[in-house]
Amino acid sequence: MKPWHGRTGLTLAFAIVAVAAMWRTDAAAQSNPYRQGENWGRLPEGRTFGNVIGVDVDRNGNVWVFDRCGGDTCEGSKLAPILQFDPSGKLLKSFGAGMFAFPHGFHVDRDGNVWATDGPGKSGKGYQVFKFSPKGRVLLTLGKAGVGGEAPGTFIYPSAVVVAPNGDIFVADGHGADTNGRIMKFSSDGTFIKSWGQKGTGRGEFSGMHAIAMDSKGRLFVGDRGNSRIQIFDQDGRFLEEWKQFGRPSGMFIDANDTILVADSQSDQKVNPGFQKGIRIGSVRDGKVTMLIPVPGLQDKPTTTTEGVAADARGNVYGAEANSNNLRKYTR
Repeated sequence: MKPWHGRTGLTLAFAIVAVAAMWRTDAAAQSNPYRQGENWGRLPEGRTFGNVIGVDVDRNGNVWVFDRCGGDTCEGSKLAPILQFDPSGKLLKSFGAGMFAFPHGFHVDRDGNVWATDGPGKSGKGYQVFKFSPKGRVLLTLGKAGVGGEAPGTFIYPSAVVVAPNGDIFVADGHGADTNGRIMKFSSDGTFIKSWGQKGTGRGEFSGMHAIAMDSKGRLFVGDRGNSRIQIFDQDGRFLEEWKQFGRPSGMFIDANDTILVADSQSDQKVNPGFQKGIRIGSVRDGKVTMLIPVPGLQDKPTTTTEGVAADARGNVYGAEANSNNLRKYTR
């Protein structure tokens, strides 16, 4: 092999070294005080998890899970995609059977109500956001079943949802490709208020939206996965900041103490150089990443994808894995 010569060769060599150093830094600069995650949640005999796309924890410590009906879609399935487990992993209830085409966004609000979004579907389903009571009764529906669009009352791909303390609803409508790239704001009764954003790479523009969360100050954190960043807004849509230190966000969770957990299911040396797949933990108060839980079997099973994340009051972390069809619990 011929040696490199001149400034071009040196520049390329330095660039490769820099990328390698960044990769090592992401894995080594943050501690990992968590034990290897174990498969969690006891399902009835004959039922297995499908793509687990969402997870959240209510005020009582119960763990709520959103999966794709034991497979990679809910089309044609009679299984319920929303499941509630007690802290020990015992299944308490399930609901939502026959309502969803492609489960995606998931959120449990401060009153214990369960919010779930449905992506594009067939057979008159999909393109909707549902609000359920903790017992599974439908309280509110946004969007039109089986109808996608850009009008205020329709979605093309509602990928995530979060609710403010005053009841206002924020939906991330977009998932890249031919979908939208906007945040839609509704009042607590479902009345459309406003929207902002478009597809792109600039401030206030989105590519592959995949998560949304809110901190104690009411700031809105949007997982702009296609652009490998988190964008932060006030509730009127004014851009505040962008963060790239948490990797390529597929899922986000912010607890009452403003600890933020970000699930990165896509980063590698090609897609997002300098970062690896895993769950990054830090604080929204200073934006620092202090911990990194690597994806299990990253070398042996690179298809493991943690797309949803949540934590309970004891500090246990729950990772919702899509491609590997698993719910994993990490303990300190």
